[in-house]
Amino acid sequence: MDFALAFSFPFQDEEWVKKIAIAAVLCLTIIGTIPVFGWSLVVTKRVISGETPVLPDWSNFGEYIMLAIKGIVVAIVFSLPIIVITVPVSVATTLVDSNDLATVIAIVNVCLSCVSLVYGILMAFALPAAYGQLAATDSIGSALNVGKLLGMIRAAPSAYLIAVLGYLVAGFVGSLGVVLCVIGVFATTAYSMVVEGHLYGQAYKAAVAAGAA
Repeated sequence: MDFALAFSFPFQDEEWVKKIAIAAVLCLTIIGTIPVFGWSLVVTKRVISGETPVLPDWSNFGEYIMLAIKGIVVAIVFSLPIIVITVPVSVATTLVDSNDLATVIAIVNVCLSCVSLVYGILMAFALPAAYGQLAATDSIGSALNVGKLLGMIRAAPSAYLIAVLGYLVAGFVGSLGVVLCVIGVFATTAYSMVVEGHLYGQAYKAAVAAGAA
């Protein structure tokens, strides 16, 4: 894993300003972030395949949207357990008037929050592996194959830990746009997304090199 490369590779592209600028404009709206997400997954795909330039242009807009939709489906499926755990309790909390029942629900809510926290940590490792599988195979089924994902993570745990840490750092970099200028947040958000995509690709390659199926 080359942590520094994930943050520096965009600037090695002669057209990086143009490519990031287009992504930044798209990030002005929530809907626009969908193709940007797919664009970042193409970065993952190119890192895995060794294709250059790693930072893609915007000529395959439709491909980015389709890949992003698949990525969103993967994220939603992995998020379902947390939704199933938290939503009913949250609804019950607003409907219950009895103090005794409210206390019981509050205790249950605390316990479920702990479960959600543990699951959230597991999901933080699973999603990079899932996105790597999606980018490599273009298959939602492969990205949701828990056994395969666990095999990838077991094969290269340090690589996925670095990917998670990189995600956190990239998120911090994305927030710096607010400090620089309100409009700057959209450029730094686009930049942070391709950094994450690069790390996911690196983690996938590390897992495969370590013997993951």
